[in-house]
Amino acid sequence: MKILFGVQGTGNGHISRSRELVTRLRDSGHEVEVIISGRKEEELKEIEVFSPYRVLKGLTLVTYRGKMNYIETMFQLDLGRLMSDVFTLDVNGVDLVITDFEPVTAMAARIKNIPSMGFGHQYAFCYHVPMARGNVFERYTLLNFAPAQYNAGLHWHHFNEPVFPPVIPQSLYDAGNVKPKENKVLVYLPFEEVEDVSRLLVPFDNHEFYIYGKVRDDRDDGHLRYRGYSREGFLRDLQESTGVVCNAGFELPGEALHLGKKLLVRPLDGQIEQESNALAVEELSLGMTMHSLDGDVLKDWLLKPDRSPMGFSKTVNYIAEWITKGQWDDLPEYVEAAWADCLIDS
Repeated sequence: MKILFGVQGTGNGHISRSRELVTRLRDSGHEVEVIISGRKEEELKEIEVFSPYRVLKGLTLVTYRGKMNYIETMFQLDLGRLMSDVFTLDVNGVDLVITDFEPVTAMAARIKNIPSMGFGHQYAFCYHVPMARGNVFERYTLLNFAPAQYNAGLHWHHFNEPVFPPVIPQSLYDAGNVKPKENKVLVYLPFEEVEDVSRLLVPFDNHEFYIYGKVRDDRDDGHLRYRGYSREGFLRDLQESTGVVCNAGFELPGEALHLGKKLLVRPLDGQIEQESNALAVEELSLGMTMHSLDGDVLKDWLLKPDRSPMGFSKTVNYIAEWITKGQWDDLPEYVEAAWADCLIDS
């Protein structure tokens, strides 16, 4: 099957899970071409696995100090360029478009009448899962930013809906051999300024914090360990940590839950997906939330006991099989099998 695969490049979570599915589909014999949009090519890290790929402008969300900036988001929108990319996208011979919340491929599939499949956490919101109230614009954007005919939605729980477990990087299935280091905490708050994160963490000098996000170079300052981007280093620090402090995205919390790390999430203000994820964390008792960089909440969380690993299944295997069989209305069968293969009954 010839597949055009769209990846939203604004978040590392999209790249991480798409990397797993693209690899699995190619191993299954499919011809997969990748489109990445939403970030400049020079800002994208470790995407060689997607080759051959192309980078388009797409749409980018602008944030500042933990909040969505919708005005700047609208100013940077180049609607003419977006529509030009949609209409000129070569889809000759394409049998299926898969979009991980990538708008150019999703819109091209709809306009050119090609079967399309949404892959990722955002597509879980097509079903009855916890969702923050938000406003009309936020809800519309979440559900219509990159729509598809069929949906392989992902979530930390099935909610009795046809949504798959999270996609976990292959390397983390072997993490049982890595012993966590007492009082080591991974911190990934890319929407916050580093100085704000540092002020939050300085008082808790009985813990070692490994800080990723807007950090350029590795450096240590007492119990604060700043780390520049490194996928290998990040996954190693995740495996060695006892807890994770992060924004309320989807992939990293899912990886933390898979490994049994206690979780503290800070949702991006004005971003309905993250606010919904924080709601789900609370409803499912998966961790704690803070709606600002709150030292009191962090103090309480650090005293929490460790969690048991949830041990999610190898979700991409079930999704790839579902795609390959071509019986896309049989989604519930594959979802049920994926959840049955998890370590903890969800």
